[in-house]
Amino acid sequence: MTAPDVTLREHGPAVSVPLDLATGRALIASGILQSAAPDPGREGHWVLRAGNKVGAVRTPGGAVVRILPKTSVRRLFFLLGFSLDPARAWRDSREGTVEVGAYDDVVPALAHALERQTDRALRQGVLQGYREVEETALVVRGRLREAEQIRRHFARTPPAEIAYDAYTADIAENRILRAATERMLRLPGVPGTVRRRLAHHRVRLAGAAPLVRGQELPRWQPSRLNSRYQPALRLAEAVLRGSSPEHRPPGADPLAVDGFLLDMDKLFEDFITVALREAVREHGLTARLQDPHRLDTAGLVRMRPDLVVRSSDGRTPLAVVDAKYKTAKSGGFPNADLYQALAYATVLGLREAHLVYAAKGRSERSHEVCGTAAGEGGRGVRLYQHSVDLDQDSARLLLTLREIGGRLAASAAPSRS
Repeated sequence: MTAPDVTLREHGPAVSVPLDLATGRALIASGILQSAAPDPGREGHWVLRAGNKVGAVRTPGGAVVRILPKTSVRRLFFLLGFSLDPARAWRDSREGTVEVGAYDDVVPALAHALERQTDRALRQGVLQGYREVEETALVVRGRLREAEQIRRHFARTPPAEIAYDAYTADIAENRILRAATERMLRLPGVPGTVRRRLAHHRVRLAGAAPLVRGQELPRWQPSRLNSRYQPALRLAEAVLRGSSPEHRPPGADPLAVDGFLLDMDKLFEDFITVALREAVREHGLTARLQDPHRLDTAGLVRMRPDLVVRSSDGRTPLAVVDAKYKTAKSGGFPNADLYQALAYATVLGLREAHLVYAAKGRSERSHEVCGTAAGEGGRGVRLYQHSVDLDQDSARLLLTLREIGGRLAASAAPSRS
């Protein structure tokens, strides 16, 4: 059976495609699709349906599965670009800080963006820096590692166990760019011209050691020296985190699938929380993303609200927000979201909690919770449901979130007085 090239759409209708058993099992084990099952009406076919992940993967048998986003690729990369570099996108409200070219698919757009950003980073030459090197040498250089010298050579020299600071291209920044470039070259769907330019960048970054799969990315600190690298580094880290080869449970290596996927739930959550964090800062407040708390006194049930707005000193919680990348059903949004928001408000001692949805054409709704009024005539806990239309132009989208940020600051004002 020829390996198929399958195109699905995020949360779109199920598609019946010819697949062999191994490929079908690989897709089930990977968890990248909402559902994958043999087609009962067509032998040798599988029914596939995409969920909230977009991108492309390749199975060991050579089958390629592409998942297109519901929103435009340009808008998707605006959300990604804002999450990576909010200051720039907040300032000029353009269509994003990540260039995507004229592509309708995630992977070629991402490859184009990474190549452009990497080219700009390397235009003035490959960045070099000091890195501590520990090695065995015949000539003493730097400082002697006395403990290692005694343990390995019984204090005899040469050879000598030495450590010194080397000025080299083998630094964290170049390692990350090299790993992201090599990763992109292995993905399906990268255009030939972009692939050739990425290969050229890989050669220029050959002085950096390759990263080992499964290990954490090396850490780098923003500075004046690496300022020209920073946009490329942020995008490269997004590539590496979204293209982890571990799209499978432990022990399932024979069924491994490999590729790049963006989780739209996580992308929407990152965009909303970063935008609201920037908005409340304009009102002199601080905010924490994924702020950890416990639901019960024993600490057995943990919870992490997407965003907790706090006082300027960061000590007092003033408002709580949870972002939901969901489509409203005919009866509205799920009640379980309201229960979750109420739990956040209760634990944090707040009179309000806010839910932000990716939805169009729905007005704001609020619910006052029964039995939560404090004393006669007191105001109970109120839960707000906000809707954000991702298809509106970027300036209007950011303005909508600034308005919600203003609401958060206004609800926090009585607590600050």
